[in-house]
Amino acid sequence: MKLLKISNRIIEFSFYSLFFFVPLVFWNSTSELFELNKMWLTFILTILIVAAWIIKSIVTRKFFVQRTPLDIPIALFFISQVISTIFSWDPYVSIWGYYSRFNGGLLSIICYIALYYAFLSNFPLKKIGNELDLQTMVKRIIWISLGSAAIVALWGLPSHFGYDPTCLLFRGSFDVSCWTADFQPKIRIFSTLGQPAWLGAYLAILAPLLFAFLKEKDRSIKSKALLLLGIVIFYVDILFTRARAAIIAFWLSLLLFAFAYYWTDLRKRIKKISFKSLYPYAKNSSLIFVGLLIVTFLALNPLNLSISKGKIQTEKPKTAQLQSGSFSSGGGGTESGKIRLLVWQGALNTWIHYPVFGTGVETFAFAYYKFRPVEHNLTSEWNYLYNKAHNEYLNYLATTGIVGLLTYLSMIGLFLFFVGKYFKDRKFSPIPTALIAGYVSMLVSNFFGFSVVITNLYLFLIPAFVFVLTNSLKAKNSISFSLGKGKDDKLSLIQRLDIFVTLIAVLYSIATLANFWIADTAYSLGSNLGHAGEYIKAYSALHDAVDRASFEPTFKDELAGNDAILAASLTSQLGQDPKNASVAAQFAENLKKEAIFATNQVTNEHPNNVVFWKTKVRVFYTLSQIDPKYLPQAISAIKKARDLAPTDAGIYYNLGLLYGQNGQNKEAVDALKKAIELKPNYINAYYGLGLFYRQLATNEKGQVKDEALAQKAIEEMQIILKMDPNNQDAKGALDLWTK
Repeated sequence: MKLLKISNRIIEFSFYSLFFFVPLVFWNSTSELFELNKMWLTFILTILIVAAWIIKSIVTRKFFVQRTPLDIPIALFFISQVISTIFSWDPYVSIWGYYSRFNGGLLSIICYIALYYAFLSNFPLKKIGNELDLQTMVKRIIWISLGSAAIVALWGLPSHFGYDPTCLLFRGSFDVSCWTADFQPKIRIFSTLGQPAWLGAYLAILAPLLFAFLKEKDRSIKSKALLLLGIVIFYVDILFTRARAAIIAFWLSLLLFAFAYYWTDLRKRIKKISFKSLYPYAKNSSLIFVGLLIVTFLALNPLNLSISKGKIQTEKPKTAQLQSGSFSSGGGGTESGKIRLLVWQGALNTWIHYPVFGTGVETFAFAYYKFRPVEHNLTSEWNYLYNKAHNEYLNYLATTGIVGLLTYLSMIGLFLFFVGKYFKDRKFSPIPTALIAGYVSMLVSNFFGFSVVITNLYLFLIPAFVFVLTNSLKAKNSISFSLGKGKDDKLSLIQRLDIFVTLIAVLYSIATLANFWIADTAYSLGSNLGHAGEYIKAYSALHDAVDRASFEPTFKDELAGNDAILAASLTSQLGQDPKNASVAAQFAENLKKEAIFATNQVTNEHPNNVVFWKTKVRVFYTLSQIDPKYLPQAISAIKKARDLAPTDAGIYYNLGLLYGQNGQNKEAVDALKKAIELKPNYINAYYGLGLFYRQLATNEKGQVKDEALAQKAIEEMQIILKMDPNNQDAKGALDLWTK
């Protein structure tokens, strides 16, 4: 039937689109340029694929699911994610995923599993007449993937030299001026993937396939030359990412491919292994390895590789700091390896407290605050928010417990066991061998980082590709049941109704995603305007975001902060324009009410999200500048934030300032002493402590009434000057107090 052919075409080309467009898609109007758009495209294409699969089943009156060796671990993994979501610190986040990332949330896991089975269940395993078979599809997807990767690699390459196509596309300038100083592709390229480590991991997955095609005997000289060029470009890109995990993964996958391919070939061709029989293989391999080493020296000084200053990718939290604090670490940022170890320790601390099902899928950002090692306060990224453990396995352990990690590892382990068994019994062809090598490279990259949309697609689909190419699946091993009887060439009323309902569900789902995406662009605009001080313009954009997706707490959280600032600003300006004073006063009052309502709603519905509590502190502190009655509510909110993040020195610092503004100087001193205990090099805390000691030491006329406290105030300033001899605030205080 025509409808059946259309459904097959939708499934086929949706899979092609996944592997071609997901690595490439990004957009400059969304809050996160890269991952959000890639995840949304994956959601939409999965919906189309599953809907076409359902319609095929309705038309043929038969539902078919191919059984695979990974069925049991996949089912157990899925169940573990559902249970972890049910008992999550924040079920909403567990369902959707951490905002801006989304990959890793329950919805994304459902997508990847659905894609795995949809791919294996909709086309015959082997060629039957002119019908498209899975082996042909796998080969097409491989070439499509390599084509997309070539575009990604070429897109990112010129940015290392200061010419970024992304800036040309969105700003009209062929340079790197569209990126901030902390995000410079001249230092570490990231192309269309958005982060150097992700780009490196992606190219390392696909690089072995180029070697595999290079080993095919019927390749022409021109074709081999293009493949060699592709290998060089991929490898140079990986070097320019300066992602050590990706470089290790690349070499490991290359060695694994060479060993697996040559060993199986040797076992078949050579009865007795000798130096003479090994020489042709050693010669060819040596040429490739030496060539890559030369490329390494030309593209990158290997001595600098081990001391790369590339930081772990993080996002700064929306802090509630009442005064911007400086950080002095003696020059330079903390080495990323040291920070990574601290984050891993925090993940283990989380697991120890929530050993079975963790804190909930994708809740690491909140869990890490709760169990963060005190030593993190002494790093250059002490006030950054970490929404991932930077180790995929520890991330699963912390957020989904031992059950989640073991079921996740069981999927990987069973596939590798299958690979080992097959490798032992038969000879692999180059393509499956390369796919396995790429799969292993991904496991290495994930040990030092975390998965993103495109790598998770390969994590779930590479096993499917290998099963197909190695003829390891049997059509008879399937789950199949009838959906009714009737003529094949004529749809019944029930079938038509089922198809109609399916199409309505598809339209509704895609419309919801589209509306959410548009809301995010409004949120992004509003957030950027707010950070630029354009609070009135931000108000309109943020309201649009909340109106479109009122279920998203991130939008309300941003709106609450913006409303509070705008309300305070309008109130302070009431006397400047008497004619419009009443209108402005009413608008300011409405803004104040809206800010309070929004921040209370967000923290009530998401009580474990410390970022939202920090925003609440900022909201009530801002409002307290026009009405002191809100100051106790700011103190109450920051105490809750302190409970959620007991090792965060910044929270104690701000608590001290709030106490001081509320006239509770002794409590302020205790809070600041705790901040210094957590972070001994916290200059702002020493300065604040010195000021409060001075206030306690003097009377209303500024005369010293307690010499001991006055001396303590002086000592705090002297401590600052030992850490920062040029600190003008400390010098000024000492000059004033020692006259």
